[in-house]
Amino acid sequence: MEINGKTSVCGLIGNPVEHTLSPMIHNTLAKRLGHDLVYVPFPVAQGRVPDAVAGADALHLLGLNVTVPYKSEVIGSLKAIDALAERIGAVNTLVRTEGGYKGYNTDMEGLYRAMTVEGIRISGEQIILLGAGGAARAVAYLCAVKGAEKVYMLNRTPGKAEQAAEEVNRSVGRQVIFPMATEDHATLPEGKYLAIQGTSVGLAPHTEDVVIPDRAFYEKIHTGFDLIYSPWETKFMKLVKEQGGKAYNGLKMLLYQGIIAYELWNDVQVSEEDAQVVYTKLKEHFAN
Repeated sequence: MEINGKTSVCGLIGNPVEHTLSPMIHNTLAKRLGHDLVYVPFPVAQGRVPDAVAGADALHLLGLNVTVPYKSEVIGSLKAIDALAERIGAVNTLVRTEGGYKGYNTDMEGLYRAMTVEGIRISGEQIILLGAGGAARAVAYLCAVKGAEKVYMLNRTPGKAEQAAEEVNRSVGRQVIFPMATEDHATLPEGKYLAIQGTSVGLAPHTEDVVIPDRAFYEKIHTGFDLIYSPWETKFMKLVKEQGGKAYNGLKMLLYQGIIAYELWNDVQVSEEDAQVVYTKLKEHFAN
């Protein structure tokens, strides 16, 4: 494409951002849809988030994505925030408005789209959620609002899970998140569960790490979804499959959170055909 004075600019702020796959998603979509748009990553040093957002506004950037460690910190620099992002307490997408940026969280809707495409349902399900950090807390909220019957939130530090569960349960107005210590996993009620791995355990290069090594635990899981996508198959996924369950990684979550952000910036709907083209390109990246 030819970049000129009419080209819209979007980007990603975070630290680090050197290995992000977001440019592949957005620049591929721009090319497919014929939009005069370019997407680039911007590393932002600690303490400079307000400067980065103000600078983006001054430079008339169409929109930004926000990645770790700034998804909560960025909220203080916004003109407005979407209700979902406010409840989750994290923003990953900024959309330009008159007078400043409005913050959204497309991660959770991206996860929901990814699970829906794979035929995974949340409504009525008994769910095990590993972790109680920012990502897991957002997943807990998603499960609650999408009609999960019960979500057992397992965390090494029970107090952190208790706090997250209390916040989500209060927000949705029902008792649906039940905190537990990870070490107590054997006391989970009998049954088959959807399990969501919401921690960074197993992320490359620590590919043999797993939150719960006990193989008996995985007999309870009919479907496992790991938010991690590097490596392609995590130890968590392998253990789920070894016990006869289905397992998925987080690459389609990454894909759809990016697509939703692109839709917000450009006021368009991205087709599943275009989504599949981008997904194929992402998969090829991991194959090389």
